[in-house]
Amino acid sequence: MAVAVLIENLQKSYGDVCAVKDISFTVNQGEIFGLLGPNGAGKTTTIRCLCTLAKPDGGKIEVGGVSAIANPRAVRNRLGYVAQEVAIDKVLTGQELLELQAALYHLPAKERKTRIPQLVEVLGLKDYINKKTGTYSGGIRKRLDLAAGLLHQPEVLVLDEPTVGLDIESRMVLWNFLRELKQAGTTVLITSHYLEEIDALADRLAIIDKGVVIDEGTPSELKAQIGGDRVTLRIREFTPQEEAEKAQNILESLPFVEQVIINTAQGNSLNLIVQSEANALSQIEQSLNGINLPTFSLAQSRPSLDDVYLAATGRTLMDAEIAAASTRDIKKEQKQQMK
Repeated sequence: MAVAVLIENLQKSYGDVCAVKDISFTVNQGEIFGLLGPNGAGKTTTIRCLCTLAKPDGGKIEVGGVSAIANPRAVRNRLGYVAQEVAIDKVLTGQELLELQAALYHLPAKERKTRIPQLVEVLGLKDYINKKTGTYSGGIRKRLDLAAGLLHQPEVLVLDEPTVGLDIESRMVLWNFLRELKQAGTTVLITSHYLEEIDALADRLAIIDKGVVIDEGTPSELKAQIGGDRVTLRIREFTPQEEAEKAQNILESLPFVEQVIINTAQGNSLNLIVQSEANALSQIEQSLNGINLPTFSLAQSRPSLDDVYLAATGRTLMDAEIAAASTRDIKKEQKQQMK
């Protein structure tokens, strides 16, 4: 299978901050490939280097066999890029913005006259295209931004957190459109911290944490390799550490339990990996009742991509998001104090 995108040993720092330590992955032609990770993991920096908006400190980037470092203009012709933040002129109508974008791509007039109406129809923009973009909702702005990125019919469409802030209806419209693009042969690279989005769309994915790829494969492969069912347990709404550790010791002794992790970020809840065929919930509850630790909540599920992330890093994706947000708040406060 032909390789559409190759990224090998990518490195990028901003001053003393290392945004990308060592990222490598390939995207095959005609597939939807997902980059999954919390905010601050290095996804956007990776995408910016791929799209020639940032110069990497080291590594190799190719699109269709063309080096993004040696031949950035040729690579830009092969890419369509839709950034996380929609930046469109609120004074222009949607039609005017697409006409301007088509001119920037040097599309012939004949091609513009057919391509713009096609995208307007497919993306459901017909009722909005002659209105000023300042009147658009977030979902409609995102659709217009997507149309702009597809005007020149790129070989590879790159989407950075495309559904952040969108309502469910707009998200479903976008998901269905991306599936149609794939069927038409377009390669799609999408970054997201939404587990269900990558699980629903991606043929393959790479999970990124702290600037490195920690796992890669199809969603099914990644979930299968960690095995077993997942059990989430709370002894209390906010469990004391000593009670969580006492429960952990008891649960680790049960023959069907493969792993127990105390999730400190979520009130010392316990995350267990258990054998799929085991009658786990009743036995867990009986064991904890035997040491006077009645369960506050108890649930069992099949493995998810969050479980893959948990197994690789010892924390859930939500925990990583919380930690990243806390770090950003601290840095912001420090900067304010220095002024």
